[in-house]
Amino acid sequence: MITPVSSATHAPATVQSKPATQQTQAKPQAARTDTVTISAAKQIVQESLENSLQTAKEAASGDLQAKRLLAREAADHVQVK
Repeated sequence: MITPVSSATHAPATVQSKPATQQTQAKPQAARTDTVTISAAKQIVQESLENSLQTAKEAASGDLQAKRLLAREAADHVQVK
């Protein structure tokens, strides 16, 4: 059978402080960065899902793949006479 404890003695908490010059300070940690690589197949799918405005914006900013895509689309739209 369990008997209740009628009184408990608690030791007083003591706080020990160190002088300010000896306290250790936490060193700031560099932010962790994760590198993500996308497979070639996934990149092709993403490029095919882009709208033409996004492709044009990327081509204007110097993206060679976007420039080639715009050139290919322009060549496809040229009517053969």
